[in-house]
Amino acid sequence: MDIKKLLKELSLEEKASLCSGLDSWHTVPIERLGIPSIMMADGPHGLRIETEGSGEDLLAKESYPATCFPTASALACSWDTELMYKLGSALGEECLAGGVSILLGPGVNIKRSPLCGRNFEYYSEDPLLSGELAVGFIRGVQDKGVGVSLKHFAVNNQETARMTTDVLLDERALREIYLTNFEIAVKAAKPWTLMCAYNMLRGEYCSENKLLLTDILRSEWGFEGLVMSDWGAVNERDDGLAGGLDLEMPAGGQDSIDKIVNAVKSGKLSEQMLDTAVERILTLVNNGFINKKENAHYDKQEHHELARKLAGECMVLLKNDNILPLKKTGSLAVIGAFAASPRIQGGGSSHLNPTAISIPLDEIKKMAGQSVSIFYSPGYRLEDKGAAFGSGFASICDIPDDELIEDAVQPASNCDITVLFLGLPDSFESEGYDRTHIRLPFGQLKLLEELKKAAKNIVVVLMNGSPVEMPWLNDVDAVLESYLGGQAAGGAIADILFGYVNPCGKLAETFPIKLSDNPSYLSFPGSNNKVEYSEGIFVGYRYYEKKQLTPLFPFGFGLSYTEFAYTNIEIDKDELDESETVTVKVSVKNVGAVAGKEIVQLYVRSCVSGIIRPEKELKGFAKIVLEPGEEKTVSLALDKRAFSCYDEAERDWIAENGEFEILVGGSSAHTPLKATIKLNSNNIKRTVFTRNSTIGDLLADPVGSAILSEMAGDEYIASLPAFVLQMPLRSIHMQMPEVDEAVISGLLEVLNS
Repeated sequence: MDIKKLLKELSLEEKASLCSGLDSWHTVPIERLGIPSIMMADGPHGLRIETEGSGEDLLAKESYPATCFPTASALACSWDTELMYKLGSALGEECLAGGVSILLGPGVNIKRSPLCGRNFEYYSEDPLLSGELAVGFIRGVQDKGVGVSLKHFAVNNQETARMTTDVLLDERALREIYLTNFEIAVKAAKPWTLMCAYNMLRGEYCSENKLLLTDILRSEWGFEGLVMSDWGAVNERDDGLAGGLDLEMPAGGQDSIDKIVNAVKSGKLSEQMLDTAVERILTLVNNGFINKKENAHYDKQEHHELARKLAGECMVLLKNDNILPLKKTGSLAVIGAFAASPRIQGGGSSHLNPTAISIPLDEIKKMAGQSVSIFYSPGYRLEDKGAAFGSGFASICDIPDDELIEDAVQPASNCDITVLFLGLPDSFESEGYDRTHIRLPFGQLKLLEELKKAAKNIVVVLMNGSPVEMPWLNDVDAVLESYLGGQAAGGAIADILFGYVNPCGKLAETFPIKLSDNPSYLSFPGSNNKVEYSEGIFVGYRYYEKKQLTPLFPFGFGLSYTEFAYTNIEIDKDELDESETVTVKVSVKNVGAVAGKEIVQLYVRSCVSGIIRPEKELKGFAKIVLEPGEEKTVSLALDKRAFSCYDEAERDWIAENGEFEILVGGSSAHTPLKATIKLNSNNIKRTVFTRNSTIGDLLADPVGSAILSEMAGDEYIASLPAFVLQMPLRSIHMQMPEVDEAVISGLLEVLNS
């Protein structure tokens, strides 16, 4: 396709028409010039291609069968970028088989609150982990010749009023928490497209926000791909084009075309700006078209097995009082409707039609064999299938069923071990609305209350897309968090329960003891179409550690059937210039009896800082496999960015001079290895002094301190009370009558020179 030539041959109206979709899923073709149409489809964890005539509701339409892999909330707990690449490759194959050129995902939005109804589609509360996982996913898909759409850019962290809400936050929080994840993915993986968010950022819709779509994304990060809208996110089409939005999805209709045409004719938009957008659209269409493969197919069984492996790597063992893995003897009560009707995915645009579903109850029976007596009872009711896209109102699951509970208690009281399946039904969390609490349904809680009186041992298996509170934690013997594990979750659960797979997942988000512990509690979801991110940079573990607030389970936490010892740490230099990279080496040993995988986490802490910073921040991680008794050395590299924070005044990342601690361990709360390094930064920020600078400000500056000491004497300076240190220079005459305006002006001239 000769794009430059086509730009000259296209009419103004045709150019404008290309900037909108043909329908819900296709780009506009121009037949007279041989410009084809390409198809896109939802699919962060599986491909959703709608069947024809499946209804009007965009989110509830039926789709063709596709592999349902674990959702993002589960995948993130693998902390495995190589596994994410394999997932991306498999999704790329399914896209080619379905004629899809653009896969709408991954979603990397930060988990600001556990209440966000769409959290199951997002990776983590930490931007580094989110970004690195996205890199693996994107590379896997795009290496197959299929593009992705990295989403939702940016600060899209709730479903309540998501299409109109105005997000208010400071620049530092925006850069350090909510944009870093996108920055990592854009720079390292070069996604073909990026999708803007619905919401506003500081009074301007993301679909027409020049700061986001042009200044940061393109000028700073070097993004060369196409920017598309989320479905229905466009406010004013011509303003969007001016801000950097190339493609509106779905079809915007004739009104959208006319707005662009009229804006060009009136001079509001230059035709060159329109040509730039059209060139990006044609480039995308060309890349999608030339990578299509006739008669492409994929192995459904192979992808199902990959889904099982992924699920096994993702599940997190939260508690184990030496009851797991299960032995193939005695009797087992399997309780809970989710055991027979598992919840494997979330509701909304990512909800797809799986090629198969492995049922946990069947897989447990199969794995236990004939030597284990197994009894099943549902214990609680599940809602109708249609509730997958519910309104968030009270669920039938919130009504205890006394008859079902009684039927469940009887086998549990007679069996050696009870495996209890609990979790969140479809109506509790979905795209389109947020949760109002983080508890389990009342029907399940009443079941658990009765079971703990009768059952000898209880193993809880959770199926949920987001954290739940666990006031019952001390009443059970083990908890396995399976999240929403995809179509093969049943087999993966059985693998872990019986020890065929050693659990290795670690939480990618903090589980609070109660909802009010969460840092966003007082401001989520906002009011009057505004939400203020008053917690700033203190999201997730950054908040809990700074507040010294113990969570239910910390970020990065997860148990194994073996144990690991962190034995040594080395850094290749004691001092680091900001242009250099430091290599950190740590030794980890499997001191248990079975093989296992450990996720090594590296955090950085500023020892002395003039800026408010978190106690520590994740700056590197690696996943290793260790046989019993085996020890390995893990190497992780850190550059200037690992020690930096965003300076709003400088509008840049600044690394402070001074000492930093490098902390390594198995979770944010367990970092037994520590080393110290001194950073020599060339970016020394010099204070600009004014008449309103305080005496304390001067004493904190070497030159200012020397001048004041010479003027008043060291002994006098040392005796100054706190209120004097907070006094501005313009009021210094109250303590030193001899200091007048002329002296202050001279002092400021010396200090600022």
